Amino acid sequence: MIYKKQTKFFFYIFLIIHLVLWTLIPSLTNDNLPLDTIEALAWGSNLDWGFNKHPPMSAMIVEVFYSVFGSNDWAYYLLSQIFIIFSFFVIFQFSKEILNNEILALISVLLLEGIYFYNFTTPEFNVNVCQIPFWVLTVYYSWKIYNQKIPKLKDCVIVGIFAVGGILSKYLFIYLLLAIDILFIYLIFFKKERKFHFNYLISLEVFLVLLIPHIIWLVNNNFITITYGLSRSSLDSSTFLDHIIYPIIFIFKQVGILTPFLAMLYFLLKKIKFNYNLKDKKLLFLLVINILPILLILFTSMIMGSKIRTMWMTPFYLFFGTLFVYIFQKYILKQNYKSFFISFLILFLLSPITYAYISITENDKRTDYPGKEISDKVQLRWSEEFKEPINVVLGNEWSAGNLSYHLKTRPVWDGEVDQNKLDNYKVYICIDNICVGNK
Repeated sequence: MIYKKQTKFFFYIFLIIHLVLWTLIPSLTNDNLPLDTIEALAWGSNLDWGFNKHPPMSAMIVEVFYSVFGSNDWAYYLLSQIFIIFSFFVIFQFSKEILNNEILALISVLLLEGIYFYNFTTPEFNVNVCQIPFWVLTVYYSWKIYNQKIPKLKDCVIVGIFAVGGILSKYLFIYLLLAIDILFIYLIFFKKERKFHFNYLISLEVFLVLLIPHIIWLVNNNFITITYGLSRSSLDSSTFLDHIIYPIIFIFKQVGILTPFLAMLYFLLKKIKFNYNLKDKKLLFLLVINILPILLILFTSMIMGSKIRTMWMTPFYLFFGTLFVYIFQKYILKQNYKSFFISFLILFLLSPITYAYISITENDKRTDYPGKEISDKVQLRWSEEFKEPINVVLGNEWSAGNLSYHLKTRPVWDGEVDQNKLDNYKVYICIDNICVGNK
């Protein structure tokens, strides 16, 4: 049993254990960093305002970490977990304000361990993990503005800044922004519960000004990241049936993802009875930030016949714990806390154990790639022929990115193999569709 005075202590212990556990397990069981992390490191070696697949934020962040920690794999697993536990902390603060109860706020966070986006998939630092803290901070400061009759300038500026961070992580962040904008438009122009204030526009102005460099890059690069995202949703081969099949598949996948979460919730309740009032301002806000983004992406799939990939939904469930605890708080029994915490502990331990088992027993994963050994061989081959250092590498993000990461000279990834680029190098060698050289 956890008592009120112990709640914060237990919460911080939970954060520390989550951080340590999910940093150590992949560090000890993986031989190489995951694909998306290597890609981000490749882009980070040659920073720009965007790349062929994604906006620049994930690359910028890993490059900062590389400048401090170098090619130590554990550092990038740690980076992911810093993003996760920081987000848990913000969700805890938000939930305390919503629920006015620290134990229920704690439960709102612990429930997230029933969603594998926030444990099993987190060792791979990628654009999905990168947008998580921006998502929770945008929601938290939007909540502050939502509670103010006259929005504070500071909070509006902060929302604009974090919204840009989210968009520069992944464009799907737009679904959260659309949901929040719909809420405020509804309250100001339709419900007329509040007056329009110029400060509302400050968020948009800050957002657009900070986004200008990336927009310029997009225009200069033929909107390559947008076309890549559209191609990943299978729009180029969409048929009429896809407008029906993909949304149905999407719904069933979400049910599967949420099953452990709902099972944990079940242990808390004496009965399941929906008790809601849409005039409840807290409930309205929770529904908007949790349900509306999912409905918008489902609507997109229905209209465009697009495939919604499972991992794209990573940030969409961050406040589900808060929403469900708020809805069912009258039916949560203190005597059920013990069974809830047992279910939490089982999932909390089962997830890293499963990860470690898969990592150790399966040997054909990206994380089994001998990146360091290959880099050593390439360096030896180079040193036999040239005295100049390797300062550039060409090839796909995975193979060439591993060289860029593991070689001590940290060569810049210069894109795919291109003879025109090679002609401008002083010296170079090519091995198996990868080229290294000195510019």
